[in-house]
Amino acid sequence: MGIVVKLDVMLSQRKARSKDLAAYVGITQANLSLLKQGKVRGVRFDTLQKICEFLDCQPGDLLVHEADGP
Repeated sequence: MGIVVKLDVMLSQRKARSKDLAAYVGITQANLSLLKQGKVRGVRFDTLQKICEFLDCQPGDLLVHEADGP
């Protein structure tokens, strides 16, 4: 399966809104939505850093590697 983005889980746990995160990070809500869905091919480290600052988490809380099936 590869890398799974758990951004929606962290937003829910922190009771934060996507709109507020997008404004803090400086990206559009559309791009944040694509990131939440795992439909982006890459994330800049400065974007990841801002997301982690806002959610008070580590990158490993947002990005998880799930192995492919047998």
